[in-house]
Amino acid sequence: MASAYRRLGNTRGMGMIEGRTPMGSFEVLLEDDRIQLEAFIEEYRSAVESALDGLTDEQARRRLVPSATTLVGLLKHVTWMQRVWFEECVGGRTRVELGLVQTPEQSFQVADDDTIASIKADYRQACATARTAVADLPLNAVVTGHRSGPRTLHWVYLQVLRELAHHCGHADILREQILAGWKYR
Repeated sequence: MASAYRRLGNTRGMGMIEGRTPMGSFEVLLEDDRIQLEAFIEEYRSAVESALDGLTDEQARRRLVPSATTLVGLLKHVTWMQRVWFEECVGGRTRVELGLVQTPEQSFQVADDDTIASIKADYRQACATARTAVADLPLNAVVTGHRSGPRTLHWVYLQVLRELAHHCGHADILREQILAGWKYR
């Protein structure tokens, strides 16, 4: 059944399955595990990115919590996270080879020349690269590129889903604060 549902190159919104309408996580109840996992991941990928829609660069950089977390920094971190799991862990390239910062904390740092547009472009590229990295691998494939040891692709999907869901919650709250005109004191 899975081979009948080839993913299309949709990099925005919920994933597309050939011959079907856009799929959300609640529309794949009887599909195989891979289709279900990918539908949830795509839904959260879209949600975290869309938290920046309609905001100015100034709003997206606004610090609203005691930590250095900002909306644009959050998307930058999620970009880094996906590159770690799909390009390092699955692809076998080191963070140095990939030009990535070494720690999650560093991945939130926003450079002066970062904009919503540039961060979104990097994010979309990371998502596209992630899709390509796993396209021909079964969920039970053992990937060995992560510094803490081997794991299955299924585990990587669950970890990425967990991170995306976690950070979507952060993004929702930060966006709500921005739209309400709230400022960190």
